[in-house]
Amino acid sequence: MGRRKKIVQECERLMDEPDNIRNIAIAAHVDHGKTTLSDNLLAGAGMISQDTAGEQLAMDTKEDEQERGITIDAANVSMTHEYEDTNHLINLIDTPGHVDFGGDVTRAMRAVDGALVVVDAVEGAMPQTETVLRQALREGVKPALFINKVDRLISELQEGPQEMQERLMSVIADVNELIRGMAENMDDIPEDWTVSVEDGTVGFGSALYKWGVSMPSMQRTGMDFGDIMELERADKRDELHERTPLSNVVLDMVCEHFPNPVDAQPRRVPRIWRGDSDSELADTMRMVNEDGEVVFMVTDISMDPHAGEIATGRVFSGTLEKGQELYVSGTAGKNRIQSVGLFMGSEREEVDRVPAGNIASVTGLRDAIAGSTVSSVEMTPFESIEHISEPVITKSVEAQNMDDLPKLIETLQQVAKEDPTIQIEINEDTGEHLISGQGELHLEVITQRIRDNQGIPVITGEPIVVFREQPQENSREVEGQSPNRHNKFYLTVEPMAQDIVDAIQLGEVSMDMPELERREALQEAGMDKDTSQNVEDIHRTNILIDDTKGIQHLNETMELVLEGLQEALDDGPLAAEPVQGSLFRLHDAKLHEDTIHRGPAQVIPAVRNAVHRALIDGEVRLLEPIQDVRIDVPSEHMGAASGEIQGRRGRVDDMYQEGDLMVVEGIAPVEEMIGFSSDIRSATEGRASWNTENAGFRVLVDNLQREKIMDIRERKGMKLELPQSIDYF
Repeated sequence: MGRRKKIVQECERLMDEPDNIRNIAIAAHVDHGKTTLSDNLLAGAGMISQDTAGEQLAMDTKEDEQERGITIDAANVSMTHEYEDTNHLINLIDTPGHVDFGGDVTRAMRAVDGALVVVDAVEGAMPQTETVLRQALREGVKPALFINKVDRLISELQEGPQEMQERLMSVIADVNELIRGMAENMDDIPEDWTVSVEDGTVGFGSALYKWGVSMPSMQRTGMDFGDIMELERADKRDELHERTPLSNVVLDMVCEHFPNPVDAQPRRVPRIWRGDSDSELADTMRMVNEDGEVVFMVTDISMDPHAGEIATGRVFSGTLEKGQELYVSGTAGKNRIQSVGLFMGSEREEVDRVPAGNIASVTGLRDAIAGSTVSSVEMTPFESIEHISEPVITKSVEAQNMDDLPKLIETLQQVAKEDPTIQIEINEDTGEHLISGQGELHLEVITQRIRDNQGIPVITGEPIVVFREQPQENSREVEGQSPNRHNKFYLTVEPMAQDIVDAIQLGEVSMDMPELERREALQEAGMDKDTSQNVEDIHRTNILIDDTKGIQHLNETMELVLEGLQEALDDGPLAAEPVQGSLFRLHDAKLHEDTIHRGPAQVIPAVRNAVHRALIDGEVRLLEPIQDVRIDVPSEHMGAASGEIQGRRGRVDDMYQEGDLMVVEGIAPVEEMIGFSSDIRSATEGRASWNTENAGFRVLVDNLQREKIMDIRERKGMKLELPQSIDYF
C-alpha cells in the first residue's frame, strides 16, 4: 500500500499548482485501444505492474466490462509524471468507444481540457472517431492524435517504410480534415488546432506491446522508424519497450501540448457558461482561483456500495472541502459534502481538499445529477450537456415478483440519475416500466446490471422502436372548441425548416435564453424576423407563435393553452407518438368573459383538439428512426453484406475498396436493424465488421403507414380506427 499512498500524497502536493495540471480524456472508435493505452500510462506512473499492463484493462472496473471486453462507463484516474524536471499531475478519463455509450464521452469532455484521440493504424479514422472529435471541439477541448497498432502494419501487413509512411500520413490528413471542418464555425478556438508530426502532437506506437514514438522522442532517443521495424520484425519487443516506452512518449506529449487549466478556463468558461462575464464569479473561474467561491460541475454519478452516490466532476473555482454546504442547481436547500477524494481507477482515495482546476469525486451531494452545477453561492448554472443522439429504442421491464416492485422503481430512478441518455417512463396504469436508450447493447447492459447488482429478477419485453409524428404540408386554419362551446381557438401548423430543428436540438435556441439572444439565434437558423419576435413556447422541437392581437383574457389563459399544446404534442393524433419539427401559429381566440367558464377543463381539451385537427389537416405522418450503417467485409462477401442492408428496407449509398476490404455504406431503419448482428455474421461467415450510428428520423413510406399505426395503437391499447379525416395514405 506504501507506493499508492506515496502517489496520493504526490497528487495532493501538485493539486495546488494549476500550471502543472493536465485534465485529459482518451477517446476513440470502439476497439482502437483506449483502455490498453490507459494501462500503459498507469504502469508508467507506477500504479499497476508493467508485466500485466495491456492485458489487465485496469480502467474497465466493472465485471461486465471485463467479460464483454468493452468499456461501458468512463473511468477516472489521477497520476503524476515528471517532464522537464517538473512533476505534473495528470487527471485522465478513459471513455467508452461504443456508439451506445456516447453519452459518457460527451460528459467526460466537459471535465477536461485536452482529448487524446486514438486511431487504429490499420482501420484509420472511423465514424466514431469523427463523433468523438466533434464532441471534443464542441466543448472547446484541444485534440492530439495517437496512432495505435502500428505493429500490425509491420508484422501482419508486412508494409515497407514507404507504404507505412503513406498510410500514417493519410490517417493524419483524415483527422485534420475532420478538425478543420468542425473548427471553422468556432470563433473562440485560437490557433490552428490541427495535429502534426513536426509539432509533436501526433504519436505512433503499439499499446499492446508497450512501445511508442513521436518526433520529440525520436530526437531524444535517436531511434527512427527503421530501427523500430528491425526490432519489431526480429520480435525483440521487450527491447523496443525499454528503449522507447509508450507511457513516456504519450505523457510527455500531454504535458507539452495540452493546455493547463490556467490557459484553458478563460477560453472554455464563456463557451459553457452564459452568466454575467463581468461578475466576480466569472473572474474567479477564469483565474482558476482556489480562494474564490466554489464552482463544481458534476459530469458523472456512480454508485459505491459503501459510500453511496459519488459525484465526479471538474472544480472550476474555489476549493472543495469536507463539511461544506453547497447549492445544487435546480433544487432547493443545500447539500452537505461528506467526503472529497480522487479516483485511482476502481478505488477512490479520500483527501482533505481539492482546489480549482482539478477533477474531484465527492459524496454527499444527494440532489446532484450528471450535469448539475454545485456552488457555494446561487449562480447561473452551466449550459446543459447536449448529447449528440437521442434515445431511439425502448424495452419494457417488469419485476418477476410483485414484492420487488418498489425496489425496481428505486433502481430505475437511480439508473436515470447516473445516465442522462436513458429515459425512464413509469406507467402507473399498466404497471410496466419503459426504458429508452441509445441501442440494443445499451439496454442489455442496463437490464443485466439490474439483475446482477441489485438481485432483482426482471422480465424484459421485445425491443420497441420510438417513432415520431410530423406534418408534411401547411394546414388551413382550424378551430378547436371547448366542451361548453364558449371558448374557441384558431390554429395553423406548418413543417419547420430542418436548420431550426437542428438549432433547437443542439441547445442553440431555448426558452431559457434572454429573448434577444433567442431571436437572433432563430433568425440565424432561417426564421423570418416577425415570426421570431412572437415565439411563445418551444416544446421538444416544436414552436408556438402567438400571432393574436389584443385579445381580452388571453394572457391569463396562456398557461392553460401551453399545457394543452404540450399534452397534444406528447401524444400525436396518429399513434400517440411525440410530434416533432412543427411550427404552430395561434391566429385568434374567443374566450368567455367569466373565469369559471374558461378553466382548465375547458381550455385544455379545446387546444388539444385544435392541435390534432391542424396536424391532420397538415397531413401528419409517422417518422421512423434510421441509422447510418457501415460494413467492412472481404470482397467475396460484398454482395451478401449489401443484400443485408437492402433486405431491411435500407439503401446502399456507397461501396469502395479500402486496403484489402470492401466498405459498404448505407442507411437502414432502426426497427429493421434489431437482430442485425447475428444475420450479418451468418451471411458473411463471421468476417464482417460493422458499425451503426443514429441518423435522425425520416418519413415512413405511405404503404406501411396504416399498418404501423395500427400495430402501435394495439400495443398501447388504443382504439383501432383512425379519425375519418385521415384519408391521405
